[in-house]
Amino acid sequence: MGKLKKGILINDIKNKINIESKRNKNILKHIGWSFFFKIGTIAISFTLIPITIDYLDTDNYGVWLTLSSFISWFSFFDIGLGNGLRNKFTEAKANNNYEIAKAYVSSAYFTIGAISLFIVLIFFILNQFIDWTLVFNTKESLSGDLSVLLPIIFAFFGLQLVSKLIVTIYQADQHHSIEGKIQFFSQLLSLIVIWLLTKTNRSSLLLFGSLISAIPVVILLIFNFISFNTSYLAYKPEFKLWKREHLNDISNLGFKFFIVQIASLVLFSSDNFIIIKLFGPEDVVKYNLAFKYFSIVTMGYTILLTPFWSSFTEAYVKKDFIWIRRTVSTVQKIWLLVPILLLIMIFISKWFYNFWIGKNIEIPLNLSLSMALFVLMMTFNMIYVNFINGVGKIKLQLYTSIITMIINVPLSIFFGKYLGWGPSGVVLATCCSLIYAIILRPLQYFKIINNTAKGIWNK
Repeated sequence: MGKLKKGILINDIKNKINIESKRNKNILKHIGWSFFFKIGTIAISFTLIPITIDYLDTDNYGVWLTLSSFISWFSFFDIGLGNGLRNKFTEAKANNNYEIAKAYVSSAYFTIGAISLFIVLIFFILNQFIDWTLVFNTKESLSGDLSVLLPIIFAFFGLQLVSKLIVTIYQADQHHSIEGKIQFFSQLLSLIVIWLLTKTNRSSLLLFGSLISAIPVVILLIFNFISFNTSYLAYKPEFKLWKREHLNDISNLGFKFFIVQIASLVLFSSDNFIIIKLFGPEDVVKYNLAFKYFSIVTMGYTILLTPFWSSFTEAYVKKDFIWIRRTVSTVQKIWLLVPILLLIMIFISKWFYNFWIGKNIEIPLNLSLSMALFVLMMTFNMIYVNFINGVGKIKLQLYTSIITMIINVPLSIFFGKYLGWGPSGVVLATCCSLIYAIILRPLQYFKIINNTAKGIWNK
């Protein structure tokens, strides 16, 4: 009997080591692919900016940036079902409930499809009564183009809201690099299209916006068709599998993600609106150039952390707490490189801006410093948010996100306008809004992993 127990114990240990080894190898593989695609995407993105400014001019480019931010606000209309699907699909597969996993996919696709159709129709009606030149604080000559462009962009956005669910399924199935791959090919095709546009004699915000909005949607639709007829044929959406109980499973968690998404969108997208209203389109361009430069660190760190979301979900379902602790400890140590990288980037920022966009647009040092502080805080926060999202204990995050969203806008106006700090004051206001989060997130992680989380810490 003793030998039997010993043999069972040894097999359990071997199985656990094998699971950890497979999980770690998969994560490392996708981190490698993600870095490959992201480096390509970053290179293309930095190449796109001067070409786009050259094609549109600085004012129109500022309008496009603000317009893009405005449209991104509506991505929360999936009411969190994407993130809910991600966690529930992973849980279902970890428990070998493949029929339930397919039912979750079907419920998500048809629900978000109906939501998308509804909001696109509403937008088309409202568009008849809105003067977009007032909304975006731009010249009246763009009125006609904007009234046509906004419905086109919104229609493509509605299609993208549904079609991007395939990315969620791949991520839930721990194919973490898929989003980077799609972004890379979308950016590459965008670069080719914009380069061709520069060869024409006419600058058109309407033509530019329509083509750039269509590209990611076309790629996603093709990807959906291929995936659901090959590797994910077993999970192809079927309307007969749509059931309220499956939708409730996704939406109960998903609605919490929905509120967090709204708060995050207001927090990070409102800066463009505040700056364009207080200071004009030119300062929006400066803000976005500084943001794009320092986002190199954020993107690199996101590549590193993204694979762990669904892996944390799987490990938590299987009660593999040793792997979770070891993984978070490793990520914490890697984060120590972030402040060093940011200091180097601040030191070379003036040279880099001149090399990148020339001397026509000058980025103030205080804007670079405030953006570096923002990235420092965000990356630290991401260590623990990824784990918390993966295990679905996000009620505390929900409440704190709402508080942050409420205080950020008035604080940004106060710092930017009344204290006279300009765009850098808007960034610093966002940093101030996030201070308490970098204390609460690690505290919640330690409570959950040590099984001492109670009440709101464990919901």
